[in-house]
Amino acid sequence: MAKPTGFLEIKRKGPRYRPVEERVKDFKQVMLPVPDEELTEQAARCMDCGIPFCSYPNHGRGGCPLGNVIPDWNDLVYRGKWEDASVRLHSTNNFPEFTGSVCPAPCEAGCVLGINDDPVTIKNVEFKIATHAWERGVIKPVLPKRRTGHSVAVVGSGPAGLAAAQQLCRAGHGVTVFEKSDRIGGLLRYGIPEFKMEKWIIDRRLEQMKEEGVSFQTGVHVGKDLSTADLRKNFDAVLLCMGAELPRDLPVEGRNLKGIHFAMEFLPQATRRVHGDPVPPEEEILATGKHVVILGGGDTGSDCVGTSLRQGALSVTSIELLPEPPQGFNPQTPWPMWRMIARSSSSHDEGGVRKFAMMTKKFLGSNGHVEALQGVEVRFGDPDASGRPGLEEIPGTEFEIQADLVLLALGFLGPVPTGLISELGLKLDPRGNVETPQRDYRTSEPGVFAAGDCRRGQSLVVWAQWEGREAARTVDAYLVGHSRLQPRDTPGNSPD
Repeated sequence: MAKPTGFLEIKRKGPRYRPVEERVKDFKQVMLPVPDEELTEQAARCMDCGIPFCSYPNHGRGGCPLGNVIPDWNDLVYRGKWEDASVRLHSTNNFPEFTGSVCPAPCEAGCVLGINDDPVTIKNVEFKIATHAWERGVIKPVLPKRRTGHSVAVVGSGPAGLAAAQQLCRAGHGVTVFEKSDRIGGLLRYGIPEFKMEKWIIDRRLEQMKEEGVSFQTGVHVGKDLSTADLRKNFDAVLLCMGAELPRDLPVEGRNLKGIHFAMEFLPQATRRVHGDPVPPEEEILATGKHVVILGGGDTGSDCVGTSLRQGALSVTSIELLPEPPQGFNPQTPWPMWRMIARSSSSHDEGGVRKFAMMTKKFLGSNGHVEALQGVEVRFGDPDASGRPGLEEIPGTEFEIQADLVLLALGFLGPVPTGLISELGLKLDPRGNVETPQRDYRTSEPGVFAAGDCRRGQSLVVWAQWEGREAARTVDAYLVGHSRLQPRDTPGNSPD
């Protein structure tokens, strides 16, 4: 454990951010670096809790899906053993700087100290360990002792695909990652804005993976540019990690008006501009000088807020169908569950208006372009037969909001079923995801596997990485009869 009395003596210090008036003028990282001394002190708050609920997920989604052995590396940081902390952290997490940047930290929800105090700043410590390791040259390519001669195609280069590719390469297999976009990274690259995670962080990891032997093919849309027949013919196994890209739409009157876009049409363009890529005028989606309305209050909606403000929107309004969560404590989600409480992201702190318990009824416009949104306030009643809470419109609460640009951030329904999935003849589960056995990653087609959001549905970066790691073990065992890759609850992330 860290300092025995640390949790009694030291108060939590969370992340700090650049001043709002400064950061909304650019797309640079909003979070400020934390001094080593402060992180060492924060790690000292980790206590000898007996059962580290932070390290394993529970049904309420608290705890770390990766099984990060958090008390161990908190203790090592407290003792100044940063290199040892990096080894322990990387034994379960391929890319801790990714999760340390964008993960909502379900580990902190499971922290035992959080029962009656503020939890340990686990996410900050994790990011600092990775930063230390990179700055001191601790992170190096990990090469396998032997090559198996087997080849694996990984379709999709998000966190699941990258984690799986690195694990499979370290197991000695030849790995090729296919990405339909022009750059590697999936939603890490084009779904998460630069101000939350600068993309050189991804590029740095990609260089490590290339040196380990992973091959990357960009601009290849499997099923279009490369046939599924050729894919099966040229590789011994195929692992699908193409995410859940089918967005949830809003089929209301006026939806066909111009100026209404899915969030994942808007956010990638912003990142491309930061990269210096030109955007054709006829495809341009910009918030500059517009009244922006964002439907959806999750992380994607928050990212749209921050991006719209940086592009110079006249106003930004976020509308959420659900009621506003309670402040501070919610008896319906006690520890160690993920607390459903009111939260404000760094983007929400920068400006805009948030509205809850409101439902969109129609869009209004002229000359084919959206000009306003009409809606009504709602309340939730008793659950129906399916267990869903009843939804009731409140008479007399109708409203209208000016809207020149509407962004739909309503979540995702699953992977796109046409193309690759249909050509491979894969079975889908009732939710529209690629069907696999529980705790397994084999699809209905022999030699084809699935991991990440295309298998479990829209989820977190940390869950995607875990699925990628576990799927790699399944593929490895399929190819050689057993896997030398370590499971989640065992230290070590590379074969003997």
